[in-house]
Amino acid sequence: MIVMKFGGSSVASATAIEWVSGIVKQHLHAQPVVVVSAMGKTTDRLEEALRHAARGSSFSAWRQLEDLRQFHVHETKRLLGENARAFLDQKVYPLFHELHDTLVTVEEGTPVTPQVKDRVLSFGERLSSEIVAAVFARAGMKTTHIDACDAIVTNDAFGHAAPLLWETYARLRRTVAVAARDSVVVMGGFIGATADGRITTLGRGGSDFTASLVGAGISASEIQIWTDVDGILSCDPRVLRGGYRLRAVGYDEAAEMARLGAKVLHPDTVAPAVRQSIPITIRNSRHPDLDGTCVTPQAPHPTVAVKCIACLKDMAVIHLNVRGAAGLANFSDGLHQLFTRNHIEVHLVQARPNGVSFAVTNSADLPALLRHLDRSIAVTVEENMAVVSLVGRGITSGPGIAARVRLALQGQNVRMTAQGSSRLSMSFALPESALAHCVERLHREFFRTPGEELFAATPESARVLSTARAKMPPEKTDPGLPQVSPASRPAY
Repeated sequence: MIVMKFGGSSVASATAIEWVSGIVKQHLHAQPVVVVSAMGKTTDRLEEALRHAARGSSFSAWRQLEDLRQFHVHETKRLLGENARAFLDQKVYPLFHELHDTLVTVEEGTPVTPQVKDRVLSFGERLSSEIVAAVFARAGMKTTHIDACDAIVTNDAFGHAAPLLWETYARLRRTVAVAARDSVVVMGGFIGATADGRITTLGRGGSDFTASLVGAGISASEIQIWTDVDGILSCDPRVLRGGYRLRAVGYDEAAEMARLGAKVLHPDTVAPAVRQSIPITIRNSRHPDLDGTCVTPQAPHPTVAVKCIACLKDMAVIHLNVRGAAGLANFSDGLHQLFTRNHIEVHLVQARPNGVSFAVTNSADLPALLRHLDRSIAVTVEENMAVVSLVGRGITSGPGIAARVRLALQGQNVRMTAQGSSRLSMSFALPESALAHCVERLHREFFRTPGEELFAATPESARVLSTARAKMPPEKTDPGLPQVSPASRPAY
């Protein structure tokens, strides 16, 4: 058995879902279990509808809900044709009635607790999984839809629930593994439920985590993450075009890349697969002929120092200056715990002779938290920052890595430098306005001549290289020319 997870962009429209159906058909021999995200930006729209309802803006909430309903109905009719009416009556409309009733209770004064929010956000995957299952059946595949809330058992940490592994794996073996013997199983990602049936979510991007849990629970031979990029790239395509595709990478490296901003994988995805040594393959649903990137137990080519440049945007850098070094370590640990309790993720920590600096995910709660610090501590906060990280097993052992980084970033306003505790990364905090330029310089330095055994050119990198060469006079053509170009800076 294999697990095939398709993200929101891969099921964003009727055309995309038909494409997914064709991909799954090609894998029927492997007994696929399909995990799907919500269609397109559905989760964002649900969150917006909930905000309107909480403010008492009934019309705005209804408008969001009606837009979502019309979108799902329209795409369903395109997919199912004459069979759409019965399916809509049986599956889609009841879910929208339930969603409507939930939003009405919020408008009438029910507090928007994390539990209520999880219930609202769950509708995206509940709808998409039903629609995808119906499309597979219409395409001639024997299909079984399984509600993820009946299979993924979690604690009650609503908003970022943790799976209860023994209970979850037992349910997956009893339901999914049995059904997958003679049918294609389809289920939604991102969602689960407590043992007493209260709906939870695994956090944004949690559909990857669901796929990994399912893979471990049914002892899959492979977990495939289908997305809209060719695999793990040497740089973030939203920041810099023309990166190379990694052919393979180790579990620990992939987890570090995800933690530091490589959006192809959810940071929690790797852990369940690691325990059973299940390979994870990241592939592009728009180019299913490409091999993608394989994430394996052992890092291939450990001598390659830098395998990826990862980026995090919308960061804040907090500098704390303390008079005297006594108790600095305890203070730093306590502040780290304070951030964690308030769901503010700490990405970098740098100790200094007279204080400590943190790079954290920016949050509206930061000012209130920092106001309660001891008045003897001088606090400086820099916003609109980014974190750039070099990731690879050879980061700490590769000769001259730090010197090459200093040369590449010479003259840039680097505010923090830190090495990851895993010894797999080297990170820098700098103004977000300098992000694209710094990534370009680092990529030029470390990926000038990437080895073909580990890196593969992408269509974009080939176009960028061709354009760069076409603009150069023939006598100045140099095979060592940088093969990247700055991208426009699209919003995340």
